Amino acid sequence: MSQAHSPLSGAAILGALKAAGIEYVVSVPDLTTSEGVLRPLATDPQLKLLRVCREEEAIGISAGLLAGGKRAAILIQYTGFLASMNAIRAIAMEYRQPICMLVGLLFADAPEDPRQSANYGVNRMVPLIEAMGMPYRLARNDEDAAGIAPAITRAFDLSEPLTVLITRYPSA
Repeated sequence: MSQAHSPLSGAAILGALKAAGIEYVVSVPDLTTSEGVLRPLATDPQLKLLRVCREEEAIGISAGLLAGGKRAAILIQYTGFLASMNAIRAIAMEYRQPICMLVGLLFADAPEDPRQSANYGVNRMVPLIEAMGMPYRLARNDEDAAGIAPAITRAFDLSEPLTVLITRYPSA
């Protein structure tokens, strides 16, 4: 990926969520997205922020919103994704629910390719998601963020989960 790309902005992420018809964002606060995404999200009149204590709760709440005809996205850290593997396996994969997760890669020291990170958890994320057969995308810059809305729309159309790995700290 060339350095000529614009940096990842929270505005691009929020715009993508809105373009995909997301109404709710279920989140556990995290360092990767706090300044650029969570703070603006908390005051955005189009999106409703639901704060939860545990990432597993976010999976179940997102599924409940879906059952009620609402579109939700989940915003968590990779550590919470790893801690929620059983809920992700059951609800997203086995029940084929469009659970759309934006996952911050805290300490992603190789944002162009997280598999090259020195951080054990970060460098295992892509192989783990691939092993599960889950669709995913990387969000490294605003050009990548432009692909989030179509990916979320596809996930809802096909009733399949999606993980978007946020590899850089988004700016406001």
